Amino acid sequence: MEFAFQSAKALSIAAFLFYGLACLLFEGMNAEFERYGLARLRKLTGSLEVAGALGLCAGYFLPPLVIAASGGLSLLMLMGVLVRVRIRDPLVSMLPALALLVINAYVLGFAIHRASGP
Repeated sequence: MEFAFQSAKALSIAAFLFYGLACLLFEGMNAEFERYGLARLRKLTGSLEVAGALGLCAGYFLPPLVIAASGGLSLLMLMGVLVRVRIRDPLVSMLPALALLVINAYVLGFAIHRASGP
């Protein structure tokens, strides 16, 4: 289980650093956020994604941060899935957000279980 937890955490860190930095640095993401009707939230979303990834990294030194970071990222991805449902995207377009939601929910559940003791 520890390997799955660490793998999920590493995957989440990589994905959110990539997507978060893309939101912050690449103007090409404007079109995507305009399609969602959320252009004004692009930089906030990117900042939250990078903050969540950094929180997961910092969790190696301060384990309670994993709970906060994975909880925040799970909530962010839940909102992402709901936005895609609202704009009627096909399921295949929702899969990345849905997968990251499941991954971060797993990390959150594992971290909570670990923090609650043996």
